[in-house]
Formats: sequence, structure tokens, C-alpha cells
Amino acid sequence: MRLSKGHLSASPAPPKNEAMHHYTTLKNVQLIQSWVTLGTFDGVHLGHQHIIRQLVNQAHQAGNPAVVVTFHPHPAFILSSETFPLILTTPTQRAEILGQLGVDVVITHPFNTQVANLTAEEFIKNLSKHLNIRQLWVGYDFAMGKGKKTTSLELGQLGEKYDYTMNRISPLYVDGKIVSSSWIRELLGEGEVERAAALLGRPHRVEGEVVEGDKRGKKLGFPTSNLHIPSSMACLRSGVYACHVWVGGERWKAVVNLGVRPTFEHQPVPARIEIHILDFSGNLYGQTLLVEFITFLRQERKFENISALQTQIEHDISRARQILS
Repeated sequence: MRLSKGHLSASPAPPKNEAMHHYTTLKNVQLIQSWVTLGTFDGVHLGHQHIIRQLVNQAHQAGNPAVVVTFHPHPAFILSSETFPLILTTPTQRAEILGQLGVDVVITHPFNTQVANLTAEEFIKNLSKHLNIRQLWVGYDFAMGKGKKTTSLELGQLGEKYDYTMNRISPLYVDGKIVSSSWIRELLGEGEVERAAALLGRPHRVEGEVVEGDKRGKKLGFPTSNLHIPSSMACLRSGVYACHVWVGGERWKAVVNLGVRPTFEHQPVPARIEIHILDFSGNLYGQTLLVEFITFLRQERKFENISALQTQIEHDISRARQILS
């Protein structure tokens, strides 16, 4: 692969906490004692960080590891027969972000019908067996157990039996509204990526493998990389975005089109993410790219001819350079 940097000013890649341990089962985990928080934590947004940072600081002051127990797939996927939320972060992304916040151990616990049918006490008993919980922290609206009938108050009562202290954290408000994953999904669906970033504490990111496309971008003079994104990921509004793209640890400016290419397609087709990385040349097939959505530039639309589309793309690139600089 050949890189042509041009005037790009690269910055360090998102850091990883190499000391953080990520497990996908409790079987191989045995802690002497720990401070634990439970939740889905999809997106690890500011509301989640409000809990995590306090947990990490106080656990470390007490000389104990900070542990996050999260779930995959999203519990609503199992519990709801009709609708369930598309996710903001994959389990790996979620664990990496939690590690950056100082969490020592992340357990992505499998969520299935068997786990859904456990009582809260059955789940806590098994958790305590492996983690030796000394403090259990949960959000203001947390509930668990079969039918989600066990509240934080009842979890606190279980603490007397399993030797832990319960800590219930109040919600975080922004603009008079509780920060939530559902709010962020709504913003992304409207193309409000800057407002979503403010609630996430970072740009919304998607990660995927570069797959072969129809090579139309190259013929137009603007070569693109087509990204395969899991169908379980949260949807963004169709349109054109100014983005940063991480390639092999380096950050590049990019214009990204998310949509169905109405100028060329005359039949319904699946939405696609096409990335034009500015000042870049090289073969990216098979590589994994991380895309950060910075600004929504415009709606996707059908152009009268190829020349009009090329002119618009040049304008998009010019705007993206200004914004990303």
C-alpha cells in the first residue's frame, strides 16, 4: 500500500488500555474482591461515563479493580418479539472505550433466554462467586431478573446477603433531558452527528471491512472504498458527511456517502457506505477502517447527469477540507 499524505496533519489513533482485561464469559474470572457496575452501556455515552468515572476513581482509591459487566446481544433483542434497538457500539468497541476510562475488567456477558429467565438473585449469586463484589453500582433506572422486576432497591437488599454495598447513581442531564442511547440513535437518524458527538463525548464511529464495489467512484475521478457494516449497527441518515477515517493508525480526511446512489440505481438497493479518502492512494480491500462522522454535508439526491454529480462532489470535498481543518 502506498500512502500520499499531502498536507494532512495526523493525530494519534484512539488509545487502548493494554492493562484492561476483556472476557466474554465468567468461567475464567476469579477476583479476590471488586467494585462492579451492571448495564448494557451501549455507546458508553456521557451518562454512562458519569457512572464509570466515579466507580473507577473510588474503586482504585480503595485498592480494588473496577469491573463493568455488560451484555451481548442487547437484552431487548431477546426480550422483545417485535422491535429492538440497533447498537451504537460493538462489544469490542465498547470494551475499548471502557478501558480508556480506566476500567480494569470488562465482562461481556452472553444474554440469551436462559439468562433472561434467571432471577436477580440467581444472577447476583453467580456474579459474586466469580467477582467477590464489595460494591455494586447501577444507574437510576436499572432493573434486572426475569421480567426485569428487581429494582435497585431490591438489589441493595440482596447486598446484605451477598456482602456488598449498593450505590444507585442519578441520571445525567443535558439541555434539561436525560442523556440516553435512544436519544443518540434518534440524532443519528436525523443526521445530527455533531449533537450526537456532544452526548457521546467523541464522534460517532463505525468500523468495517473494505469490500469490492462497482468502481464507479474511480471512473468519476473520486475513488471510493466500500465498507461492510453489520446490519445490527445503528442507522444514520442517508447523505454525505465530512469524516475522519483511520487507516493503519493514521487519521485521514474523507467525504463519505451513505445511501442508495439514486443517480445510478433505478431499482431499490441496500444502503452502502462509500468513502473517498482525501489525498490517499492505495489498495484497501480486506482492511478494516474506522470512520468518525464529523458533520452532515447534504442530503443524497439524484443528479441530472454525471457532470453535475462531479461538480457537486468537488464542492463536497472543498467543504469537507474546510470543516476538517
